[in-house]
Amino acid sequence: MIDSIRDSALYKIANPESIAIFGASNKYTAMGTGILSSIMQMGFEGRIYPVHPKEAVVQGHKAYSSVLDLPETPDLAIIVLPTLVVPEVVDECGQKGIGHAIVVSGGFSEVGDDGATLEKRLKDAAARHKIRFLGPNCIGVVNTHLKFNATFLPCEHPPGFIGMASQSGSFITQMFDYLGRYSLGFSTGFSVGNEASIDIVDCMEYLAHCPDTRVIGLYIESIRRGRKFIDTARRIMPQKPIVAYYVGGTEAGGRAGLSHTGALAGEDRIYDGVLKQSGVIRAHSIEELFDICWCLGTCPLPKGNRVVVQTHSGGPGAVAADACSRNGLELPAIEDGTKQKLAEYIPHTGTMNNPVDLTFTNRNLDYFVDLPKILLQDKNVDALLVYMMMPRGMILRVAESMGVAKEEAREAAVKFIKDQSTQMADAMRNSDKPWIGYSYYSMESDFIASLYKAGAPVMPGPNRAARALGAMGQYVEMRNKIISLN
Repeated sequence: MIDSIRDSALYKIANPESIAIFGASNKYTAMGTGILSSIMQMGFEGRIYPVHPKEAVVQGHKAYSSVLDLPETPDLAIIVLPTLVVPEVVDECGQKGIGHAIVVSGGFSEVGDDGATLEKRLKDAAARHKIRFLGPNCIGVVNTHLKFNATFLPCEHPPGFIGMASQSGSFITQMFDYLGRYSLGFSTGFSVGNEASIDIVDCMEYLAHCPDTRVIGLYIESIRRGRKFIDTARRIMPQKPIVAYYVGGTEAGGRAGLSHTGALAGEDRIYDGVLKQSGVIRAHSIEELFDICWCLGTCPLPKGNRVVVQTHSGGPGAVAADACSRNGLELPAIEDGTKQKLAEYIPHTGTMNNPVDLTFTNRNLDYFVDLPKILLQDKNVDALLVYMMMPRGMILRVAESMGVAKEEAREAAVKFIKDQSTQMADAMRNSDKPWIGYSYYSMESDFIASLYKAGAPVMPGPNRAARALGAMGQYVEMRNKIISLN
């Protein structure tokens, strides 16, 4: 295990001050050009040296015909070239003194024996010069806090807290838009490709020390260093949770992984055991992976599995109660003292049982701030799930019924929703118990979108909310067990 982030082979790859890029040109359809465009678009502040045999200027940057002609030794080489020339280029990078590289080029061990032979030549060239590299057959790295995006798709989401390592090349880039919908993002994301030099364990060690990473997410198709993975994860998880999505446990999935990265997958039950032994939370879908990371990165940890569900509609409350039961969560009875406090807010049409169903209120802050605070003070409650909805149309209707002009009503509704969401998000963040929202409304709802922007965890539906909360409890149990054994 490394002692600091600077000891990691990935430090210069994720935090370069200068880069040489091979394969970028003035042809906009080339992948190397796309990567250079992404680097420039995100606002990378380091020095960029395109290496091109013919072009004197590439995308506004002075180009050099050979890496040996560069005016300095860059921290990082990014290589997007035909497979056959990659080992030779890596050797030249070594002659220049470059110690780190990202090899995006494919056509190595993932395509069969001939590719495996080329990959060995690549590894030998790197080893001669002590070069550590991501790939080959990868998509690169993104470090949002450094404004460094060395992938071929633009990253437009704000700096995030999810550290990601993926054995699927394009997975990192495909998730830019997905996470952006929820105002989430990666802190640093690594695409490891064929793992010829740097593997997913190295990424875990880096992310464990990364100050911008609160939770580590993994997309796994195979684990090459099983014992090292287990030992490393068990050292990391008491301080930072790790969530993994394993793909390849079925026959079809295993075949896909083999053709994808050249790695052999294992039986699902074996990987399930490895992850449990490692203290890693297993997700069973992409959505689950990021739901769990989202909640672990924004909520305090639960001290138990007792949950109160708050709703103003019976159906969503009942579905949430059912989902809680399926995820190992209990719905305790509300204390008498809590019921006395609730009496001021709950009309005779509502219920003070669990789920607590308000049915209706004329005062929105009662539902979104006051009631949750009362419920979270209950000694029988470890966590709270709240059903979220605030349709703009309903607020407009009320305003217009009071004689407010339509345009003024529209502006007032937008301001009201923003204010309410900000207050609620603040209350959620300042709570000492986990408080997770869920809704059937999408980000097209002003209220839900405002909550996302304010940093509130609001899951798309009660089942996903209950699963994320259950996983948080699972993490606490595994962490306590591993700490007790150390």
